[in-house]
Amino acid sequence: MNHPARRSFGLRFWLVTLLALAIVVATALLGRWQLSRAAQMRAIQAAIDERQAMSPLHEADLLHARADGDAALLHYRVRLRGQWLPEATVFLDNRQMQGRPGFFVLTPLRLEASQEVVLVQRGWVARDFQERTHLPAIAMPAGEVQVEGRLAGPPARLFEFQPSGGGQGSSRIRQNLDLAAYGAETGLDLLPLTVVQTGNASDGLRRDWAPIDSGVEKHYGYAFQWFGLCGLVVVLYVWFQLVRRFFFPGRQRRA
Repeated sequence: MNHPARRSFGLRFWLVTLLALAIVVATALLGRWQLSRAAQMRAIQAAIDERQAMSPLHEADLLHARADGDAALLHYRVRLRGQWLPEATVFLDNRQMQGRPGFFVLTPLRLEASQEVVLVQRGWVARDFQERTHLPAIAMPAGEVQVEGRLAGPPARLFEFQPSGGGQGSSRIRQNLDLAAYGAETGLDLLPLTVVQTGNASDGLRRDWAPIDSGVEKHYGYAFQWFGLCGLVVVLYVWFQLVRRFFFPGRQRRA
């Protein structure tokens, strides 16, 4: 003889079923979306790696390639010759390298046989915490220099209470740097990209830059979380709504 609990599929049962179904469908779709994002990031990372493996661009290549758009130049390696413009050097504050706070040092480089200028992220230097406005000594070789690095966008922005257009707009120590405003301020014909200088430490600067990460692992992690939640809801639904109802009816809570 069947127990009444085995035949009871009331309103509460169907509401729980619909809610569980909605959660399972939503989390499964979110998991699939994160997997698709991971696939996109893998493609981006492959393109970055391919550009990094190519021969470095020189001054003429860089200026000629601008016709294809500045975004098309990102992450290419470069080997540029030119002259430092030390008077326009800026120090970006509160920047870390290997967990230590300090400055990122940026100096414009006037390209050889050209009036074009590119801003170079030259490296990192520790700051003087006893005298916060004291600028560290950075070697500025005179005459023609050769710089190797990779093309990047503007320096990463940090949160600041006072925008850079305020009192620190003309200061050598800044929290952030807007390329267009900086070009107008200095009167330099700046390229809308920067060069992240690579190579061993020199000129008093460290260059242990973080590797370029497109975020593939992050999206795989999110996908795992969504699929895990999806599976958990299925297990809980099966246990509480089906297994206990049909195999352990005596334990059913009565409304």
